[in-house]
Amino acid sequence: MNRLFTSLICLLLVCTTAWSKVRLPEILSDNMVLQQDMQVKLWGWAEADARVTVRPSWTGKEYATQADAEGRWVVTVQTPKAGYEPQYIEVSDGETLRIDNVLIGEVWFCSGQSNMQMPLGGFLDASVEGGNETMATANLKTGIRMVNIPRIGAAEPQEECKGTWNVCTTKNASEFSAVGFYFAERLNQILDVPVGIINCSWSGSCLEGWLPKEIVQNYSNVDLSKAAPENKRHYHAGVPTIMYNGMVKPLINYTIKGFLWYQGEANVKDHVHYADRMVALVNQWRKDWTLGELPFYMVEIAPFADDGNPNGETRAFLREAQYKAVSRLANSCIVCTNDLVYPYEQAQIHPCRKKEVGDRLAYLALNKDYGYQDIACESPTYKRMEVKEDKAIIHFHNLSGFSSYHAYTGFEICGEDHVFHPAQAKTHYSTRTVTVWSEEVKKPVAVRYCFRNFLLGNLKTNRELPFAPFRTDDFPEKTVSQ
Repeated sequence: MNRLFTSLICLLLVCTTAWSKVRLPEILSDNMVLQQDMQVKLWGWAEADARVTVRPSWTGKEYATQADAEGRWVVTVQTPKAGYEPQYIEVSDGETLRIDNVLIGEVWFCSGQSNMQMPLGGFLDASVEGGNETMATANLKTGIRMVNIPRIGAAEPQEECKGTWNVCTTKNASEFSAVGFYFAERLNQILDVPVGIINCSWSGSCLEGWLPKEIVQNYSNVDLSKAAPENKRHYHAGVPTIMYNGMVKPLINYTIKGFLWYQGEANVKDHVHYADRMVALVNQWRKDWTLGELPFYMVEIAPFADDGNPNGETRAFLREAQYKAVSRLANSCIVCTNDLVYPYEQAQIHPCRKKEVGDRLAYLALNKDYGYQDIACESPTYKRMEVKEDKAIIHFHNLSGFSSYHAYTGFEICGEDHVFHPAQAKTHYSTRTVTVWSEEVKKPVAVRYCFRNFLLGNLKTNRELPFAPFRTDDFPEKTVSQ
């Protein structure tokens, strides 16, 4: 009897010790990348009021804190300059956990829907151009690491989520976000530092899914009951708040350099609200991370024959809303993708040219955040129009020059009847303007460029950046010819 009692006590002590051992969120795992030269947060759980110590390999300093009454603890640690030498971190509350193969470099948070989620291995009905070659040579990309956050929504804000870091190998690169990978590859190549990507995306997700309830509850056209706990079995990409609660909120302690965002397709039919809600999202995420006005770089949604209608304009209005949002945000820019779709991809919502998307995002970061100001990164955008006789003259922001002088496509012009006709265009380097005209229009009223669901243009700068789609008018959507 005494022997049985002693055994039970020992078992209880073992279970208690296992339960009280210091615990880390999954994202603080082997192979992770920490933001260089920063005060970064490390956090987790322990027994209530326990003393927790953190000892990084790059310094002889020990950081100590005390867990709160619920067992939560946070320590802020100074990281060194970036480097490829593997580091480790020991965390202890009496028992020690060790995180191995840690690199110090640059960390970016990638989010959005399927075009951000799309892996190097492609989808069943869509490929990534050059993806197979990229995967074949992935073992050479030792400075790139990525963590994929599982698509698990939640009704209420969560403290933790799944997802561990992976090194870049031929074996696992097929699951890396293609846009995120190519962004990281370009940064790694030019900065010569490790780059870590947090891929937190969900195919088909609406913008409202990435916002907290406190904001979304003010949107009269959003049904918050879809996110109720009793509906959990039926959560999908169109449910509001669940991505924020389950995938974003648990990660806000992870120190990052900035955000990359590729989303919008799910909000095309409600584009009128997109700019306001995009601004709200950026402000909320910056507030959550408490790291100031972190850079936020967006991708323009690509040409696509929405509802089988290439000449419709719903996607054009969504793109316009994306540019409006960027114009209202500090430290934010957008990359144009109008030239990154092949004509045969009219019915493909996942165009294959993801490398150029990642490169253009990297050019923004390199120019704006890393001091490479000679790298061109912003597409020209519409500034103003003037009319001279039967021609419209268009002026632009961010225009350095033109790539050619004739045979431009994508332009349309209309007169007082608001009926748009395909137009010719001529560039003028001396005045940095474009003249647009059509034999069908004698008194121009408005000009549009690639302002359709699927209309490809070829106007580029002398630095190979496409001109952003635009319209000079403010015609109501319903009055425009289809």
